[in-house]
Amino acid sequence: MMEDALSAFLDFLQIERGSSKNTVAAYRRDLRRYLAWLKQNDLTNPETIKRQDIERYLAYLSQEGLSARSVRRNLSAVRGIHRFMVAERLCKNHPTAHITPPKIPNVLPSFLGPEDIARLLDQRWPTNPAGYRDRAILEVLYGGGLRVSELVGLNILRVDFENELLRVLGKGSKERLVPFLGTAQQALRDYLEFGYPHLSKGNGQKARIAASEGAVFLNQAGGRISRQAVHTIVERAGRVVGIEGLHPHMLRHSFATHMLEGGADLRVVQEILGHADIQTTQIYTHLEQSHIKGVYLTAHPRANACSHAS
Repeated sequence: MMEDALSAFLDFLQIERGSSKNTVAAYRRDLRRYLAWLKQNDLTNPETIKRQDIERYLAYLSQEGLSARSVRRNLSAVRGIHRFMVAERLCKNHPTAHITPPKIPNVLPSFLGPEDIARLLDQRWPTNPAGYRDRAILEVLYGGGLRVSELVGLNILRVDFENELLRVLGKGSKERLVPFLGTAQQALRDYLEFGYPHLSKGNGQKARIAASEGAVFLNQAGGRISRQAVHTIVERAGRVVGIEGLHPHMLRHSFATHMLEGGADLRVVQEILGHADIQTTQIYTHLEQSHIKGVYLTAHPRANACSHAS
């Protein structure tokens, strides 16, 4: 029964909710793990699943090394399928109704300093199609603060060179305009002139789909580049200049931090990043305050002085 419910729930997300492929894939992955755990614990009848069982499952996820954020995401998926089964009258039991998700610790995101960004983006890039593409990928990720999914989903018709804007499809297929200037724009121009024509010569099915959609960033076979490939490209580029463990989201964090440190208004940064809630953007103000304090401690002649007056 749970397998049938899962299939119906995923169809509901994709067809009726209009959820993106990535969202549906994440739900499928999380709920497959949930169903496997239920089976291992002889809980195949949804009417018999209790709140304590869900709490045991969340504890199991934590023991498996998942972060609080990942556990919350899994709980959201589990809650979604049980709510769906109740709404569709597949069962009456709703075991997740009163469960409180684990708190997410307020961890400041990792970011690079301006010197590291300069070292990363100004490295000697290969003068071949992949080299032009890889440089453009990093420049656009940092230059516009894009998410990986937004970068790989970018189409040529959404690149507005005349008005220096990218029309980005963010979470929930919401479109926003992202300024597109300087070295990011030049790197993309170079890629489209010297790299894209060579990469777009593929004739496989994925290449034909990418061509019909006008995909900007292509793989060696001419298909739309994958998120995993972008992660590999970014990590490799960081390793070349001695930055280990670099990932695309770090470039987004760096963009937000440097914008605020440079005096950008918080609301403007929120709009560029595509955050629905300004509280998500406000985490970067903590980074900004750390920067301000560091400058103060370095520059003020009496910042580190201790008074011995009684």
